[in-house]
Amino acid sequence: MATFTNWVGNQTCNPAQILTPRSEAEVQEAVRAARHVRCVATGHSFTPIHLTDGTLLTMDGLQGEIRVDAVTGRASELPGTTVAALGPPLWEAGYALANQGDIDTQAIAGAIGTCTHGSGLDLQSFSAALKRARLVTASGDVIEIGEDDPRLPALQTSVGMLGVMTEVEIQAVAAHRLVERIEHWHFDEAFGRLEDLARAHRHYSFFYIPTEESAALYDLETPAGASVADTCYVKIYDLAGDDVPDSAVPGRRVGRSYEIYPAIFEPNFHELEYFVPYDRAADALGAMRELMLSRLPLSIFPMEVRTVRREEAWLSQSYHRDTLVISVSGQPGTDYEPYLREVHAVLGQFDARVHWGKIHYLTADELHERYPRAADFIAVRRELDPDGKFLNDHLRPLFA
Repeated sequence: MATFTNWVGNQTCNPAQILTPRSEAEVQEAVRAARHVRCVATGHSFTPIHLTDGTLLTMDGLQGEIRVDAVTGRASELPGTTVAALGPPLWEAGYALANQGDIDTQAIAGAIGTCTHGSGLDLQSFSAALKRARLVTASGDVIEIGEDDPRLPALQTSVGMLGVMTEVEIQAVAAHRLVERIEHWHFDEAFGRLEDLARAHRHYSFFYIPTEESAALYDLETPAGASVADTCYVKIYDLAGDDVPDSAVPGRRVGRSYEIYPAIFEPNFHELEYFVPYDRAADALGAMRELMLSRLPLSIFPMEVRTVRREEAWLSQSYHRDTLVISVSGQPGTDYEPYLREVHAVLGQFDARVHWGKIHYLTADELHERYPRAADFIAVRRELDPDGKFLNDHLRPLFA
């Protein structure tokens, strides 16, 4: 029997079959023949969104073939193409991704479908970059959804529930280099100056470090001999001027955007990521710091704090609101769920939305309370997949 396990080992299933289609026609054939279908690329989600007892389609055979329109900056690629693979060809054409996160090994279709993002109050997620896609629906037919289609905001963050994307087209921006600045600050400065710094810089984010042992879990470098408990590891990126030379100096690097963003993380964490309205950031951060300090050692992993600009995708965490991103993790081998459920409860007081690829405890009632267009998304899902072929046990309670 076939077995699938995600990258951190917290989600496993035994599909009836695992297929690796190498063309759109093979995707159509597989979808038509299957009772239930889910897709997986690199398996970077912490949630059970990949899991199925039916057919699991891997995107390993649908990579590359990147085409960049030199006039519009639109890039078309196959769904299994990794974020990292987009960097060089975009740069050669004079373009770059508008933003990206620390990890660039995800497939582009998965990053779009789960609303993966970087950080910046003027920067949106991968979902917002999607302008057109070819989609194999539950019937096995192929449709194309573009900017003139009212269903595009549903497809932009669809968690694979509308069908299998076989080609995506995203909007790139002008190629740019970044200047990195990494420092250690007292939490009062990192928390208290959030508004000023988030507005002043292209990218302002930080890791809150609750204990001396926390930083090492994410391999965050700390000042030798200095106490780092209850402090913050701050990351600031800004555009580099033409007169600023490239640099490989740690904490002060300068280079092409796609070279500066990525970081390497060991798969030693199980992450939860929630999003609160940006105008409630200060209260939410205060509540989280208090919770983390009271729940040690379960809360030992650093809390990452970022921002995302408002956007139009119906299931986006930033639908029609700027958001503060709060990410915390449970440590494999511990019973961390009680702590993460407390995080869910605390941030629920701030109208928190969730990252679809990270651990969450969202209920159907909370979905409809916190996502104004949830019912519209479900209507499109039912139109394209009336029998729920692309649902699984994790998604069905929320979206059936």
